[in-house]
Amino acid sequence: MRETFDIIVIGSGLGGLVCATILAKEGLKVLVLEKNKQYGGNLQTFVRNRCIFDTGVHYLGGLQQGQNLYQYFNYLGIADKLRVKQMDEDGFDRITFDNDPNEYRYAQGGDNFIDQLCCYFPDERDGITRFYTTMQEVCRQFPLYYLNGKDDYEWNKDILGLKVRDVINSCTTDPTLRAVLAGTNLLYAGIANKTPFYVHALSVNSYIDSAWRCINGGSQIAKLLIKEIHKNGGKTLKYKEVSQFHIDNGLLRSVSTTDGSEYRADTFISNIDPKQTLRLMGNYPIRKSYSNHIRQAENTISSFSLYIVLKPGQIPYFNHNYYHFKDEASVWDNVDYDETDWPTGYMVSMNAKSENDRWAEGMTVFTYMRYEEVAKWAATHNTVAKTRYRGDDYEEFKRRKTEIMLDELEKKFPGIRKHIRATYTSTPLTYRDYIGSETGGMYGFVKDANQPLKNNLPTRTKLKNLLLTGQSVNMHGILGVTICAVLTCSEILGRDYLLQKINAKNGLKTPDTYDNA
Repeated sequence: MRETFDIIVIGSGLGGLVCATILAKEGLKVLVLEKNKQYGGNLQTFVRNRCIFDTGVHYLGGLQQGQNLYQYFNYLGIADKLRVKQMDEDGFDRITFDNDPNEYRYAQGGDNFIDQLCCYFPDERDGITRFYTTMQEVCRQFPLYYLNGKDDYEWNKDILGLKVRDVINSCTTDPTLRAVLAGTNLLYAGIANKTPFYVHALSVNSYIDSAWRCINGGSQIAKLLIKEIHKNGGKTLKYKEVSQFHIDNGLLRSVSTTDGSEYRADTFISNIDPKQTLRLMGNYPIRKSYSNHIRQAENTISSFSLYIVLKPGQIPYFNHNYYHFKDEASVWDNVDYDETDWPTGYMVSMNAKSENDRWAEGMTVFTYMRYEEVAKWAATHNTVAKTRYRGDDYEEFKRRKTEIMLDELEKKFPGIRKHIRATYTSTPLTYRDYIGSETGGMYGFVKDANQPLKNNLPTRTKLKNLLLTGQSVNMHGILGVTICAVLTCSEILGRDYLLQKINAKNGLKTPDTYDNA
């Protein structure tokens, strides 16, 4: 007899693992199906020359005891088990430009954030303060950001329609300060005429609350969640790529995997790309407006990442990130770059090996890359689970891009080439194959302040027992995806009930200012 589960989660990205953990803690019989060798989606790490690299988690925000991510992780049972180190309090992120010696610092703590930027812009305190308080006000419009659960917060069109560039420009006329305040938009693939301010606020504010690096990589988050799933009776399986949905009378009855197995459940949660989820529905009749909503959603841009293994004892470890741009004007040019001027900007992050690193072991350099640059190799697929060689011309493409990136790094870090032991790369094809987004999109669907509800997806689908979770549904990032998973599980457990459980675990009284789910 085939085993039947209460819940099957398809895909083991953070959203899927959080859902599985929550529901397993409630005593439900849970199964997670993952296509890759490693669980975790963007939490995955890999090792080269004994150096651990993150694929997507470069730092965490809001992890101080009592802050939002800490409270969610504490409920999940992993907050006190994470190996993390706090980043530089007076400058965890530094915005820099070619031909400008200043390193404009983002500091932890609201007052400190304002004070540090005022060191560079002493006449702009009012504008910097207005920018920070506006972030705070917008974050308060999303109650689950503060573990409140009011139902209608997602549909405040006045908030969703604010553009980040417009808000920044309303706070100051100083072109350098405007560029500095927008300088972390690599976190969410900012588009000047589209990106809503709430995307910026929810992404950046939690890092200002507190900023942390994972020691030896972010895959520990996935590993700890899987331990919690198993401890509560749940089951996880790797090398299980779902290839078919079996639907009957408006219900998803079971799923088949590429190895010929079939798994049945009462309820399913898809943590894979919504477009792929739609394809798995096959010819089942779905309202055209719904299917078009998903099919036509714009994917965020993908990336090119350069992973650098450094020679031992040569480059001092720095406990902060750099967001570097060619000039102030190029801060908003990263998505719509000209190939002859690529890259216009990049992020640099170092690996943390211990709590007291003296020397850097490795660093990651991240910039954007459009899928069209690698489209000629689109028919190739290569993962650890299914290894395939893409061809000599693809390897030459990566070598050429690596040299361009190193040339840019030399401008910021003169002489860095002589300290490099080895380099490795990933492209939009890498992200496509491992994460499952059709074009390797880094942050799900594009959020557009001009059409604020266009790419928002409800967690419930047109199949009564199929739910969605993950960065394409609501928000991206560790905190955003965790909150989305709570929203998904609320559809099963009830939002009032689930928020009470989370707050009780943190010794908090649940606000009674919202309706039951």
